[in-house]
Amino acid sequence: MAPSTPPRPPRPPRPLRHRVADTLTRVRRRVLRRRRPLAVLLAAGAVAAALHTLAPPPPASTGLRVAARDLPAGHVLTDDDLVDAEVPPGVVPEGAEGHPEGRVLAAPLRAGEPVTDVRLVGEGLASAQPPGTVALPVRLSDAGQAALLTVGDRITLVATDPQAGTAEPLADDALVLAIPDARHAGDGALPGRLVVVGLAQEDVYQVTSASVAAYVTYTWRRS
Repeated sequence: MAPSTPPRPPRPPRPLRHRVADTLTRVRRRVLRRRRPLAVLLAAGAVAAALHTLAPPPPASTGLRVAARDLPAGHVLTDDDLVDAEVPPGVVPEGAEGHPEGRVLAAPLRAGEPVTDVRLVGEGLASAQPPGTVALPVRLSDAGQAALLTVGDRITLVATDPQAGTAEPLADDALVLAIPDARHAGDGALPGRLVVVGLAQEDVYQVTSASVAAYVTYTWRRS
């Protein structure tokens, strides 16, 4: 019977520096095997960084209140009638209104159209008219007559006296600037209906005097 071989003594652990060197060698070999995919990824990252650096900044924009839908003249604006649009600063129209809620439209407004001062009942109406022109609210004696008018009509205001049977022209070629909604243009006590007209400044006294002493009506032609 052959004698048994004695067991080998355990190998002493390798020094730490050798183990670290072996690990680094394995990592280096793996990197070398994958050097092409890594090179592609690094190149792609460099291109993306360069494009981001060279890309122009986003264009500047500013908020503008525009009509959310088609709106008629005389309509009282509410928050639901308006939406915010982002536009370049250079296209913001002069006189744009940032908070027109509660104002009365002097003329129809298309969906997407900005709200400017010349589209609202107020002093801005006269700013778009020729020099020497003023915007004046006039109460026509017959509300039905006012309903026949359209913004942009050219009319001649006439004062009538039913008792005397007379009629006197007050202002020629007055421009209808706004026809406020009847719900917001009447106080329930006075007859007739308000309209806003643009007329020569020298006609203001005669028109306002006749408004309290006679019936005011008009003749008109389309502009």
